[in-house]
Amino acid sequence: MTSHSTAKPMTSIALPLVGFGTYLISNEDAPDAVAAAIRAGYRHIDTAAGYQNEAGVGEGIRKGLAAGALDRADLYVTTKLWPGNAAWGDTPKDYDETIAAFEASRAALSLDYVDLYLIHAPSGGSERVNEWRALVDLKAQGKVRAIGVSNYTEAHIGEIQAAGLPMPEYNQIELHPWSQKPRLLKFMAENGIAPIAYSSLVPLSTWRTTPGEASAKTAEMQAAGEAEGSPFKAMAAKYGVTEAQVLLRWGVQKGFAVLPKSLNAERMRQNIDLFGFEIDEGDMAMIEGMDRGDGVAWATGDPRFMG
Repeated sequence: MTSHSTAKPMTSIALPLVGFGTYLISNEDAPDAVAAAIRAGYRHIDTAAGYQNEAGVGEGIRKGLAAGALDRADLYVTTKLWPGNAAWGDTPKDYDETIAAFEASRAALSLDYVDLYLIHAPSGGSERVNEWRALVDLKAQGKVRAIGVSNYTEAHIGEIQAAGLPMPEYNQIELHPWSQKPRLLKFMAENGIAPIAYSSLVPLSTWRTTPGEASAKTAEMQAAGEAEGSPFKAMAAKYGVTEAQVLLRWGVQKGFAVLPKSLNAERMRQNIDLFGFEIDEGDMAMIEGMDRGDGVAWATGDPRFMG
């Protein structure tokens, strides 16, 4: 495979365009995985209270920074509030509970501050605006450098707007060639909200094949990813990269921050090696025609399946 330079990763509003996702990485595996990611050049680490691995991620951050003689300021760390969901018997968090949940996450991570704090989902119901008020105040107190949301639609963001509160700086959403969300992205751009993409590798046949890694990916989608005539296989051969690199490059070329996850050191290096090639106009146009609408990552109500 062709080697490409990763010396100067592009950034979006001070956020590294390629971050390391920790969804479905256990608390036990997280320390070594995160430290390895930092050694490989990742400078954004993404976790969440719902992933149940913040303590392990924090340990990995400390190991990675020490091994690389890096300062805390060299790393961008994101975590997320689990907001609750009344429909699951999980009472939505109010303002004070949101503050307490942040402090619990910060303690688990052993950090003085968090670079980006997100509301993981719009499931807080009548407490959504109060949860957002808490995030605004956490930023004002200097405990958080930036704030945002995840899985929010135009209507959910509109509630923040209607309340006269500062708008989110980011919205982390499922984005890949099969779920491109042009209307939501247009709304976000008009309101200064930057996208962060998760589940970028959905079109791959290997995406979430481990038992227990639920999704709404259909048999037809699986077959499309496995097919010898897959357009992503053809593009990978054309550009001398992996299919995963094609999918991730599509995201960063569109201006999305992406969050690849792997426990394999070589794939970690490949997934951040996106800046030595460019998908040409013809292939970008072809990918634009692949949109299938809604995403597939939210298959169950279990927060472990919301990465």
